[in-house]
Amino acid sequence: MNIQTKFSGEISIAEEAIIKFPDGIPAFESEQEFVLIPLQESSPFIILQSVKTPEIGFIMAYPYEFKEDYAFDLTKEDQKILELENPNTVLIYSILTLKDSLEKSTMNLLAPIVINSQCNIGKQIILNESTLFPLQYPLKKAEGSTR
Repeated sequence: MNIQTKFSGEISIAEEAIIKFPDGIPAFESEQEFVLIPLQESSPFIILQSVKTPEIGFIMAYPYEFKEDYAFDLTKEDQKILELENPNTVLIYSILTLKDSLEKSTMNLLAPIVINSQCNIGKQIILNESTLFPLQYPLKKAEGSTR
């Protein structure tokens, strides 16, 4: 099927690539179907694009490229919503806030996007504030990053 996107115009996607967000994303609760669009093959950046609304697309990053000790636990409720049986099927991304330059841009570590790649169900998890992960973490490569 073809969809209109925020950053790439019209693209073709496979229906099985659609990720269902049963609760939507906070502030976008009515948007429940998204697709991941890679920016480049070896890039830590990816776009989470609404299937229904072209104007809704989020640039995200693989957070471990920028903060290698990033870690959190999913609640039993989140695991149930994500239909999570195997932790190896989890994809984790952070939404970016883009500024004038990449060096001034930040990523949201307080509310990651978690996707069960086995069944294509996603959820934005709002972490407990005691996790010490900031809403605006600077984009700088982690020391051990290979990308």
